[in-house]
Amino acid sequence: MAVETSVLTETEDVATDATAPVTGRRKLLFLRNAKALTGLGILAFFGVLAVIGPWIAPYDPSAVSADILQPPSGAHWFGTTHVGQDILSQVLVGTRGVLVVGLVAGVLATVIGVLIGVTAGFVGGAGDETLSALSNIFLVIPQLPLIILIAGQLPSAGGLTVAAVIAVTGWAWGARVLRAQTLSLRKRDFVEAARANGERTWRIVLAEIMPNLTAIIAAGFVGTVTFAVLSQITLAFIGVTSVSEWNWGTILFWAQGNLALQRGAWWWFVPAGLCIALLGMALTLINFGIDEFVNPRLRSTGLHARELRRRGIRPRIGFTPVVHEAKEDRS
Repeated sequence: MAVETSVLTETEDVATDATAPVTGRRKLLFLRNAKALTGLGILAFFGVLAVIGPWIAPYDPSAVSADILQPPSGAHWFGTTHVGQDILSQVLVGTRGVLVVGLVAGVLATVIGVLIGVTAGFVGGAGDETLSALSNIFLVIPQLPLIILIAGQLPSAGGLTVAAVIAVTGWAWGARVLRAQTLSLRKRDFVEAARANGERTWRIVLAEIMPNLTAIIAAGFVGTVTFAVLSQITLAFIGVTSVSEWNWGTILFWAQGNLALQRGAWWWFVPAGLCIALLGMALTLINFGIDEFVNPRLRSTGLHARELRRRGIRPRIGFTPVVHEAKEDRS
C-alpha cells in the first residue's frame, strides 16, 4: 500500500465535495467546530449573567459607600469607584442591557432583511426593482451618526430605542445578500419541480428556499448583533444615551469622566473592557464557524480535519488540502 499526500488547489476536487449529498456528519460539522463551540460557550456564559446578574450582584450598583476608589479585595472583587460604588455589581447588572440591545436589534434587522431580500429575489420584476431601490437607499444611510442624532433628540432614549434604530437602518446589507442568493435558487430544479406540483408560493419559499439560506441568515444575524453591541457601548461611552442605565459603556463613561486612568484605578475600566473584548471574540468565533460551514473549501477541510492533522498537513489560505490514497498495482 502506497500513500500519496499532497496539497492541491484544483476546483474539481472542491466541487465534488461541495455538491455531495448532505450527510449527518456534515450537518454536525458546525457543532464540532472548535471556533464555533468556543464562541457559543462564551456567549452562553454572558447569557446566563444577563439573566441572573441583577440577582447575584453583591451590592446595588448605584449605592455609594465609604470605600472610595478601593482596589480589588475580598469585600469588592472588582474594586470600587470614586464614590464607593461596587464595580462588580455594575458589570453584572450592565450585562443584561448590552445583550438585550444586541439580540433585539439582530432579530428585528434579520426579520426585515429576510422579508425584503427573499421577496425581492423570488418575485422579480417591478417588485424586485422597487425593493432593491429601497435597499440601496438604506445602504447609504450612515448608521452611527443617525443613531447619535436620534438618541440626542430623545434624552430618555434607552437600549430598546437604540436597538430599533439600528434594526431600521441595518437591514439593507443582509437583504441584498439574501436577494442575490434567492435569485440563484429560484430557478433550480427542485424549485421548478415544486412549482410543477402545484405548490403554493409561500410553501415554496418556506420549504424550498429558506432552508438553503439558513447559514447566510445566521451569519447576518451575528454580524448585526456585533454592530448593535458595539454601537450601544459607544453611545453610552460618549454620553449620548442615558448614563443612569447601567451597561459596560456606562461604566467606561464614568471611568473616563473621573480620570480613572490618570488616578491609576485600572480596576475601574479593565473589567468592562475585558467583557467587551470577550463578547466580541465570541461573536467573531461564531461567525468564523458559520463561514467554515458555508464555504465549500473550508467545509471540505473541516470534514477531513482529523485525517489532515494525522498526516501533518496544515491548511493555508488559498490552498485546499486533499489527501489521496493510492493502492499499488500488484499485477
